[in-house]
Amino acid sequence: MKIRGERECQRCGNRWSYYETGSVACPDCGSQRSVGLEERREHTAGAESLDLQPAREALESEPLTTVARVGAKAAAEFVRQYGFIHAGDLQALDSVFLAATELRHVGTELARSIRVDEQAEAYFLALLDGAKDGDRPSPAAVPDSLCSAHGLAATSAVDDYRRDVIRYLEEHPDEQARRVLGVIDDHRTRIEALDGNVSPGEAEALIDATRAVGTALRDEATSIDKARELLDELDPNDSRSGE
Repeated sequence: MKIRGERECQRCGNRWSYYETGSVACPDCGSQRSVGLEERREHTAGAESLDLQPAREALESEPLTTVARVGAKAAAEFVRQYGFIHAGDLQALDSVFLAATELRHVGTELARSIRVDEQAEAYFLALLDGAKDGDRPSPAAVPDSLCSAHGLAATSAVDDYRRDVIRYLEEHPDEQARRVLGVIDDHRTRIEALDGNVSPGEAEALIDATRAVGTALRDEATSIDKARELLDELDPNDSRSGE
């Protein structure tokens, strides 16, 4: 939605940026009465941080399935409030969002599991440990039991980013980018239809292609050809790479 970022409190006169706080309430006096002072800009980004401390604390006394549920819930809340347009500017598909999305899917999968093998447990704990800093285990480390969760996490992150890019393109038209996004969505739909059961490398390639579209839109010196190349590698028989 479009929001006036700079705001002024009608009670105490304090000024602040909604883009930074995510709230119309005055950070000084708490008053809800404020007015916007600049033109409206598209803004979908949230101001929340990824808080995994409750899940880490649960490790000391709770079974892994409970820790997974707590971690997945925290990650889901973070992802729900996240967006990729900040004050009219398109942001990157960043590593913290990707890690949180994967933690959400992997945690949900483990929370409902009767038995969790050692590889899956180690993978989840690595995600839990690194997600706040945007660190994820390598695709080669994904155990077979979590391939579906990993693949669905990739399609979910790609879809969230794609929706904001399409919104961004309404005011910054780029037909090449729109066509490439269409091909990306075809691959996303295919992987979802397979319940995420593709190789971790294929899921990561879809993420990389999506990131490349964002990079091309944010940096005029960067060509969208990188996204096309990644899509060709993802499916060499697909001639619809956005040409």
